[in-house]
Amino acid sequence: MSRDNQPWAPVGGARLAWDEHGVPRSGTYDDVYYSREDGIAESRYVFLEGNDLPARFAGSAGEHLCVGETGFGTGLNFLLTWQAWEATPEPRRPLHYLSLEKHPLTRAELERALARWPELATYAGALSSAYPPPVPGTHRLLFAQGRVVLDLYFEEAGAALDDLASRGEPLVDAWYLDGFAPARNASMWQPELLARVGSLSRPRATFSTFTAVGRVRRDLESAGFTVHRRAGFGAKRECLQGQLRESEHTATTPQATPWDLPARRMSRPASALVVGAGLAGCATAAALAARGIPVTLLDQGACAGAASGNDQGVLFTRLSHRHSKLVDFALLSYLHAAARYRALFARGALLAGRDGELCGSFQQVADATELANLAAALRGAGELAEVVDAARAGALTGVAQDLSGIWLPASGWLHPPAVCAALIDHPLVTLREHCGTLDLSRHDGQWRATGASGVVASAPCAVITCGTLSTAFDASAGLPLRSIRGQTSHVPAAALPSGLRSALCHSGYIAPARAQHYCLGATFDVDDPDPAVRRADHELNLEALASALPGWREPLAALDPGALAGRVGFRAATPDYLPLVGPCPDRAAFITHYAALRRDARAVITEPGAYLPGLYINTGHGSRGLSSTPLAGELLASMICAEPLPLDRRLARALAPARFIIRDLSRNRI
Repeated sequence: MSRDNQPWAPVGGARLAWDEHGVPRSGTYDDVYYSREDGIAESRYVFLEGNDLPARFAGSAGEHLCVGETGFGTGLNFLLTWQAWEATPEPRRPLHYLSLEKHPLTRAELERALARWPELATYAGALSSAYPPPVPGTHRLLFAQGRVVLDLYFEEAGAALDDLASRGEPLVDAWYLDGFAPARNASMWQPELLARVGSLSRPRATFSTFTAVGRVRRDLESAGFTVHRRAGFGAKRECLQGQLRESEHTATTPQATPWDLPARRMSRPASALVVGAGLAGCATAAALAARGIPVTLLDQGACAGAASGNDQGVLFTRLSHRHSKLVDFALLSYLHAAARYRALFARGALLAGRDGELCGSFQQVADATELANLAAALRGAGELAEVVDAARAGALTGVAQDLSGIWLPASGWLHPPAVCAALIDHPLVTLREHCGTLDLSRHDGQWRATGASGVVASAPCAVITCGTLSTAFDASAGLPLRSIRGQTSHVPAAALPSGLRSALCHSGYIAPARAQHYCLGATFDVDDPDPAVRRADHELNLEALASALPGWREPLAALDPGALAGRVGFRAATPDYLPLVGPCPDRAAFITHYAALRRDARAVITEPGAYLPGLYINTGHGSRGLSSTPLAGELLASMICAEPLPLDRRLARALAPARFIIRDLSRNRI
């Protein structure tokens, strides 16, 4: 699903009409979203009972059950499935629900549609809180402490299924074929789409659907299913259900070299160790623990003691009027992170004011052309961001502004050490701090972390999340990471005007005061190893803020930079500013297998990638760790557990650590 350099626009909406009974109807397809007679009863009968799902939830807590749905609509099927899952006694399998929706409802429309059923209010409220704005792509939503995963694809169904199938792995245990009626929305019932349903189905997968159209039945049979008619719901005479007769997945000729797909598939690990207890490590540990995998989290120093130890950080994203891998990942990871932090605040794991606040943020933009382009692109996406003039920005932030810019309503500030602590507050995460310098090596199928006193921990799966120190291990020594020194400045709140009530991003950043002081940041010095707090850098931070807020210049000038406290951290960044997230490549094998790329960078080499078994990387997040690490942790955990990934293949390849070996081979640099 390549979108690079295409104009960015929000996903087209559902064009709803509401009848006199409050039932929504699609203006695009002239069909209802659920039965006027009894929507809940119809969904339970056709989809849950049709797939025997309540019984299939029972089982090992480590083996997830994946439901695939062609048409999310109002979310009713998802809520009923979640409700039935929660009513199943333990032990029960984690629920992974992937759903496709080309024309998503707005949050307000979703809430109105689901308000019809007060018995689902708790579930509907959680869905509404996490529901994304109309941003194209895959949105991962987490519920029930991560044991219920919803991957919501705001995509055309055929393109999304093709992308899922391109990874070569069957994924789905039960299908809800729930597009509008074949006569109303023929594209959702094309033979090619139903063939993809078959190829993505795991052994003994089932399907159910409300329709009994003969063409659909025949196409499902051709896709590998044994199909049965059963009595329909209400006035409908018949509907269809069935089970996969045989595995229909066959190898296809790749359109691009499949270096991102491991040649050797690892089984789900019994345990894992994560080396590095900053934001990336804590997010990774949390994602694995949510899947029932015990994690030992190691750090040479204290948890959040390095780059993740700043007093305050701002949750923000990169916006553009055109798609790129960088922009698309930034948007999707930002939205995922914002939903995660809202959930942590809602359940008291983070405390507003002490640990952060999602109070919005304003990004100053001086380029009028850029603002005009963004204003056009963001039309209809106000939940994500909007262009505001200086007067409006001043009203939103509480501080007079001289520049227009971008308002991000779901943003805010956070205390990174508190985020780390909240993420790893799980009985399956064991934190071991002050381990000193560690080495990683593999013996008898186990990765061993060894320190001065011997083996500190071992597990069949290991993840390197050490920021700038991620290249200290033999296996990861070739990663193209650079160190960026950043210094923050701490200014007493009483020394500056009051009134700031949102985060502000300019050439630096500031947020509402925490613990009676402001945190101003941050400098940006590449390959500068100096750990000392410098007066000159305090002066740079003060001048940057004075330029952004001229009304504060006088009190800022009255401060003595030499008397200010501050902190120095070293961020790890990559040449393309995207993080490194994925399996650790066997560098020598990659160079051998893909040597032909030196002669022809466009050559398609059918051999999949060679990776070090059980070893993964999650690093290089630069200054965006608060925004990018939660989704990166989910991406890694999904890879490790053979689940559907929370990113399309284009973006997963863009984050893969092996991409730089492929790049250098293609440019004949190695």
